[in-house]
Amino acid sequence: MTAHSVDELMDLLHACRGAWDTPDRSGDPVDLHDHALQTAALLRRRRPADKELQVAGLLHDLGHLLRPGDDAGHADTAADAVRALLGERVARLVQLHVPAKRYLAAAEPGRSLSARSDLTLGVQGGPMTAEEMAAFVRDPDADDALMLRQADDEGKVVGLDAGELEDWRPVLEHLVAARAGAAR
Repeated sequence: MTAHSVDELMDLLHACRGAWDTPDRSGDPVDLHDHALQTAALLRRRRPADKELQVAGLLHDLGHLLRPGDDAGHADTAADAVRALLGERVARLVQLHVPAKRYLAAAEPGRSLSARSDLTLGVQGGPMTAEEMAAFVRDPDADDALMLRQADDEGKVVGLDAGELEDWRPVLEHLVAARAGAAR
């Protein structure tokens, strides 16, 4: 599924309310909606000027909605869904949140992950090898992907008010308009 408009993207995000990262709800303690808002809000606080990074945080787990149960491919699915509308950088950051987890698992072996993230690490390739780590850090988006990953890990707090989804509509509209203007 590819989002062709902000309205379609917002519909997908609204559909995340009551949808979980696992079909049987055995995964993270918040639904995809709350997780998206919390991740984006954390990134907004840390990088207030980087709207693309914030939006990547909002959208990074859409793949769980689009292909339930596909833990290994959910980042690619989400990236493919938003690339045409929001551009390569947003899609790359979404895509890189899983490699960032693998990098951090190798770089910080004692790093705490949620129970679900720890479980899915294996199907996502496990901690990176030294060669994979070297390639990852050469990626121009690596630092931002690591920041996204850290917010992803922290954005799983039951009952935390991270704002309203509709507050993100103008941000999405601005990014889409900026891309359209740049294409002219």
